[in-house]
Amino acid sequence: MSWCIFRARASSLRRCKARAALPAAALLGALAVPGVHAEAPVIDPGKLPRLGTVDTRLQSYNIEMVEVTGGRFWKPYPREGLAPPATGTDRFARREPIDLANPRLRRLAAALAPAYLRVSGTWANSTFVAEQDPPPAAPPAGFNGVLTRRQWQGVVAFSQAVDAPIVTSFAISAGTRDAHGAWTPVVARRLIDNTRADGGAIAAAEFMNEPDLPDIGGAPPGYDAAAYASDFATFRTLARAAAPDMKILGPGTITDSPGAAALLAATASGVDIVSYHFYGTLSQRCQGTHTPEAALGEAWLSATGRAAAFYRDLRDRYAPGKPIWLTETADAACGGSPWGKTFLDTFRYLDQLGQLAAAGVQVVMHNTLAASDYGLLDETTFAPRPNYWAALLWRRLLGSTVLGIQVGVQVGIHVPTESGLHVYAHCARGAPGGVTLLVINPDRVTSHSLTLVGASQRYTLDAATLQAATVRLNGSALALGADDALPALDAVATDAGPLAFAPASITFLVVPAAGNSVCRGG
Repeated sequence: MSWCIFRARASSLRRCKARAALPAAALLGALAVPGVHAEAPVIDPGKLPRLGTVDTRLQSYNIEMVEVTGGRFWKPYPREGLAPPATGTDRFARREPIDLANPRLRRLAAALAPAYLRVSGTWANSTFVAEQDPPPAAPPAGFNGVLTRRQWQGVVAFSQAVDAPIVTSFAISAGTRDAHGAWTPVVARRLIDNTRADGGAIAAAEFMNEPDLPDIGGAPPGYDAAAYASDFATFRTLARAAAPDMKILGPGTITDSPGAAALLAATASGVDIVSYHFYGTLSQRCQGTHTPEAALGEAWLSATGRAAAFYRDLRDRYAPGKPIWLTETADAACGGSPWGKTFLDTFRYLDQLGQLAAAGVQVVMHNTLAASDYGLLDETTFAPRPNYWAALLWRRLLGSTVLGIQVGVQVGIHVPTESGLHVYAHCARGAPGGVTLLVINPDRVTSHSLTLVGASQRYTLDAATLQAATVRLNGSALALGADDALPALDAVATDAGPLAFAPASITFLVVPAAGNSVCRGG
């Protein structure tokens, strides 16, 4: 069988390679199925083959270090209207430390468990770790912020309360360096020791946040792959001695550049997991040009696969066999697009999870849980946004075993693209032998169909408008109940046969009696 990876557009299709021996779990994008033009492809969930498995904590999230310490973070767009704030100083707004003991925040985060909690970000590169309280009144020389003992104790307690082990990175700014500019592990060791003393542990860590953007990240002038490799070697020695169970992630780069490749090449032997960051664009507050009109287009939705392919190829070259984690992602860097908090971004959120799980990426950490416009929750009220409800449905309905989509004798990640649908499949969570399909119709105008073998439980998300802040499940608006109780998330029973999917809608189909032998373990 010959496999063809393509990224939606004809120019990309011409660059496809036939790979007779390529593992199915490594496929990215849609499978081109020659000669198949059916309007309603037939899918038999009981016959879908196994592509691979992902971490049970695939769907994870970030709380930025600056949220924990308090400081200037990306200023949210106005609550009314979509006009972006001006550039310059108006990009940021002062925020107080996040209340990690808030009952609503904890309840909603716990509903997404199991997950990983990453506390990092650009601000972490220059955050001083206080040894004890009271902390210094101002950051010591060479740092821009202070993490107090009480604040980190709050992180540890939150992590334990919501079943989200901690992932982090360490300060690398001038305050961590000796007279020769070499990184010293004093502050990093203190964070590891404080975590242990507070009854916690760091599950995994990157040395620093985004070393391919050293000027932004607070690294010394002229910081390059050789300097990074030298510092990383010191860090690895510390990690193995002070936290031997902590997985080392790296390099945590954000670009698809030769510089990013050089950073992994220089340190690949020392990482346990290859990590990278991905944003499809800059937000408007950072002069990005992405528009709502393009947010459902194939070029936009497929960008996550192109980035994953870049890092998969680097992994295969320099660290073959090691897992890949995407440790920071959202719709747009610099706090998210104005519509990142609306239903319009939910297509990107779920399509990204579907693509990356099928590609074998083990963990995907959304930025953020509750800050600025890309938060799953509103940063002021912690009220769920549309992407939170999507995350909750994913968590409840999809297991860790990823299945291929089979149409006739052809197997791939999508149904044929001419069907107009993006379809992903996993074993159903909690239903041995069952299968869950995620069916995304990004077409704003036209309904599209597929024919399903077997009765299903249907969960369809839509909204009054694409930029609505409220999402509907099977026609009913989703909202918290009394005492912040989560709604029932009831399904609609659906018979086997042709199924239509309305324009701009997202549907989960659970087929509990699929009888898929791959899924017998649940």
